Amino acid sequence: MASSTVIATTDPTTITGSGNARFNADAASWDSNPSIQLATSLAFKSYLSRLPPPSKLSSFNVLEIGCGTGLLSLLLAPHVRSLTAVDAAEGMIDVLTHKLSPGGAYENVKNVRPVACLLENPEDPIIKIDPVTGEAWEGKFDLVISHLVLHHVADLPALFKTIYGTLKPGTGRVVTTDFENFGPEARRFHPEAKMDGVERHGITEEEMEGVLKGVGFEEVKVERGFVLQKRVESEPGRGDLETGPVMEFPFLVCEGRRRV
Repeated sequence: MASSTVIATTDPTTITGSGNARFNADAASWDSNPSIQLATSLAFKSYLSRLPPPSKLSSFNVLEIGCGTGLLSLLLAPHVRSLTAVDAAEGMIDVLTHKLSPGGAYENVKNVRPVACLLENPEDPIIKIDPVTGEAWEGKFDLVISHLVLHHVADLPALFKTIYGTLKPGTGRVVTTDFENFGPEARRFHPEAKMDGVERHGITEEEMEGVLKGVGFEEVKVERGFVLQKRVESEPGRGDLETGPVMEFPFLVCEGRRRV
């Protein structure tokens, strides 16, 4: 059965970072944002097209970093053995926990374990609990996923070093998705009022190839996976997202396999 929410005992001001006040505040209304729903749906399709067939994928233990309210987690959960859903914003994890609780929309999902923490140590005991049995385990993950998280991370090599350490040697894979930095206009992905916690305005192919290879990943591939059409402010700071123009934002899919 799915385990209850786990919250790290570390001081939240230490583990969450400057942007998480925003995410805690936005958590309750997060799922009502059509752009977030669409981006998640497109990302999910992109992941499935790159993952093994159902006969193999169904045995996977998956770690998701930056799971938010679990939109992607709950789409992927029926296809895998287990999914450990980690996010540093406790408000986001609270929403996911409610979805999985008795009476929640996903109360029948028993293989997702929400965890509120900023994961910096691949051997952290907080992720060493099997979501299905609730028992401690020392295994590594078959797959790590992360969607729309990288542009919030100041130190990408440190993040991918942690991811690398959580994966099974030789077979464990990482697949991440985030919008591409295609130039100054990429800044418009976020309204000016939502810039807290934004470390970069998208990612680039060259940057991500360097990060993954530098950490030690093999079979590194970074490519455009899909394009998101999203309303943006007509002018920076105007706040007219409901009536502003529609822009296209390409998303990069970043993949790699841990060495033996």
